[in-house]
Amino acid sequence: MPVQFTITRDCPHTDARMGELKTNHGMIETPAFMPVGTQGTVKALTVDELAEMGTGMILSNCYHLFLRPGVELIARHGGLHRFMNWSGSILTDSGGFQVFSLGGLRKLDDRGVAFTSHIDGSKHFLTPERVTRLQNMLGSDIAMVLDQCPPYPAGREEVSEAVRRTAIWARRSKAAHLRAGQAQFAIVQGGVYNDLRRQSAAGLVEMDFDGYAIGGLSVGEPKNLMYETLYSTVPELPRHKVHYLMGVGSPDALLEGVRSGIDIFDCVLPTRIARNGRVMTSKGYLPIRNSAYSTDLSPLDEACHCPVCKNYSRAYIRHLLKANEILGMRLTTYHNLYYLDRLMRDIREALSEDRFKQYYQEMSPRLEKMYGGVV
Repeated sequence: MPVQFTITRDCPHTDARMGELKTNHGMIETPAFMPVGTQGTVKALTVDELAEMGTGMILSNCYHLFLRPGVELIARHGGLHRFMNWSGSILTDSGGFQVFSLGGLRKLDDRGVAFTSHIDGSKHFLTPERVTRLQNMLGSDIAMVLDQCPPYPAGREEVSEAVRRTAIWARRSKAAHLRAGQAQFAIVQGGVYNDLRRQSAAGLVEMDFDGYAIGGLSVGEPKNLMYETLYSTVPELPRHKVHYLMGVGSPDALLEGVRSGIDIFDCVLPTRIARNGRVMTSKGYLPIRNSAYSTDLSPLDEACHCPVCKNYSRAYIRHLLKANEILGMRLTTYHNLYYLDRLMRDIREALSEDRFKQYYQEMSPRLEKMYGGVV
């Protein structure tokens, strides 16, 4: 098996579970959050810093790496792990979401998707088979199939068509997948139509992929609809395989995702807001660029034990950001990812000690109050 997933603890009162996901590059305790390294790097951080904070797996994007520097170049370096000097696990997204976000720059049919590069205007055509081969060349531990991600809001007919095409592409992707040791995950679509979600899941489960992702959420829909969709969809997935919720990274949504039975998550949120001077703390978001912190000598979060909070003050970090110093963005990025890693560790600890239900009841309203406005 290219990946091995073992459930080590169930929560008897919810659908939450704790597990171990083993790849050729290590073991990841789940539930876990994956930092996003779209272009072969988690913005502002080195791989050593990621390893230092305990990161086991990162996400990179086939679409972006295809456009630059080119998958062939990466393959000549021995694959993405060697190219970026990362010894942990890598999941590569197909780039389906990015392609379909191009709007007028792309055109799709059952064969694949034609699009114009957002970088230089060059023309390209990607099929499920080609995207699979590109990820084979990248050598990631987990490769995602090419799918069609409908926008929100979208009518039932449009979403139904996306479900149909996603199933066709998934079958072709599976047939084209040739790299031994690389897992392949399918992506359930269906928007916020629960019956279409169940239909999508049923068709993909029949194809027997190594794991299953829930895509097409956190694209603008209200959180209550996202949660309703999760609780309707996750039970349709094989219990013994990995459940992956794509593009979700706010602390309150991560906790709710775990409660619904999700094992792994990814999102650009923590690194993106960090570069804009917004940090996650035990008391909610801290807009560190505000003038109120210009002489504040306290750490970003007094409850945090990361190296940033141990060694630097709010005033100093604000000064760096206002002066456009790169170090400021590096420090806020490190802190935000450490915060989410700590959150996931706390969740796993609660699961391992059979107190997740109590943890959820205490933390869910608190996180909703602090972070409920952003998915």
